[in-house]
Amino acid sequence: MDTTIKLLIAGDFCPNERVATIMESTERETILNDIAPLVQSCDMGIVNLECPVAVHAAQPIVKEGPHLKCTPAAIELLKDSGFSLVTLANNHILDYGQEGLEETTAALDKAGLAHVGAGKNLKEAGSVYYRECKGQRVAVLNCCEHEFSIAGEESAGANPLNPVRQWQALQDARQQADFVLVIVHGGHEHYPLPSPRMQETYRFFVDAGADAVINHHQHCTSGYERYKGKPIFYGLGNFCFDWKGKRDSAWNYGYMVELQLGETIDFALWHYEQCNQTPDVHLLEGRKKEQAEVQIQQLNRIIASPKELAGAHARWMDEDEREWLVAMLPFGRIIKALIRRRLLPLRLLKRTVVWMLNKTACESHRDKLLHIMKKQIR
Repeated sequence: MDTTIKLLIAGDFCPNERVATIMESTERETILNDIAPLVQSCDMGIVNLECPVAVHAAQPIVKEGPHLKCTPAAIELLKDSGFSLVTLANNHILDYGQEGLEETTAALDKAGLAHVGAGKNLKEAGSVYYRECKGQRVAVLNCCEHEFSIAGEESAGANPLNPVRQWQALQDARQQADFVLVIVHGGHEHYPLPSPRMQETYRFFVDAGADAVINHHQHCTSGYERYKGKPIFYGLGNFCFDWKGKRDSAWNYGYMVELQLGETIDFALWHYEQCNQTPDVHLLEGRKKEQAEVQIQQLNRIIASPKELAGAHARWMDEDEREWLVAMLPFGRIIKALIRRRLLPLRLLKRTVVWMLNKTACESHRDKLLHIMKKQIR
């Protein structure tokens, strides 16, 4: 009897624009028609829901970036396609507040889909999901980097990335499960490599007991590595996320990970194209598949070298330095526009820069800075 457990993990699912229209029609199965048989062939399919179900929750929260949402039809599509677990720890799950999150979990519960990574408070959001499969037990931990969606001790939201808390959760899961999977939502958007901090953190999760670590969020694919025999995938890319301004770009390509959990941890990658010329997700073949595989291997080579990884990350952060500095200036939109066009000089007082560096680099100072800024947007 084959006791190897097959899991299929997909990235960010947000039925936006063209997909949102098809979602409400009788043709919604065409969106994932090429993917469903693959999901259904595995013992468990996992996908990240990158937006809340918000039909009745009409009040968006105060945040930076777009407010995303979907309807219960999206949940039905995931269920019909064979997914059985939905991860909710991401930067959009609280876009429509606690009401939107509650509407989302209610829709998932009604459809019979399990979920992990968000809840009515920090304790519930940090709960580990367990699944019995082929006489063995699989545990899934789900967390995300800190943006506007994070749960508090008494407030709803997503499970925050916190290596101390995740270490304890991993110790508990290791005692109760045969296999432990960590799924994280984080990283730099549109940057196809992990930061050195991400690599250090995800390797720590393996040291703490994870059998595999999988990340998504960046809207582009990243590479992977084996660390102490355990795979770490640094970026799956969008799974299904239609966006008109992103055609024919890295936005439209990703891969799913098929994990094979047995005496060894093996895996296969399924490369696909999503919401490009057609509003669907379909597997890559031929030359496009070969190009995707070559690109991943090139990223893997950089990931394997800490020096190259750090250098690439530093160069990428330098690229939009001016834009970040302008955003930090205490001027209105018109003055900032003139500075961006280099019609006015960009000048930051050195003492101001020193103050900001100290307040953001020191953990205790940063705690106070965050507290003050959060009060300003309530």
